[in-house]
Amino acid sequence: MAESVLRDKAKLFAKDIVFLCREMKENHTEFVLINQLLRAATSIGANLHEAQYAQSTNDFISKLEIAQKECYETEYWLELLFDTSCITETDYKKLQNDCGAIRRMLISSLKTIKANR
Repeated sequence: MAESVLRDKAKLFAKDIVFLCREMKENHTEFVLINQLLRAATSIGANLHEAQYAQSTNDFISKLEIAQKECYETEYWLELLFDTSCITETDYKKLQNDCGAIRRMLISSLKTIKANR
């Protein structure tokens, strides 16, 4: 059940990022930065979805670790976009909080899985 909550949060987060990126494209924000944010943020949920069909515990852990790395990368792009005034403080804080919550859930899940192996 907890994994489903994590996947749902990641998908909702990805949708929020997609909407933000559409808005930034309309405002002619740096395309390369938008693309990097979009790729990293949507990869979190994609890896969690793929983990459902892992071939082994090690494969499952690997997918979650990739999702965790993508969280860290997403936080970097959000910070850079905020620091360069490409996104508002309100958007930045909300998305950073959401991404941080997903990252913490991933860390907790990975600790549990590794401890139980």
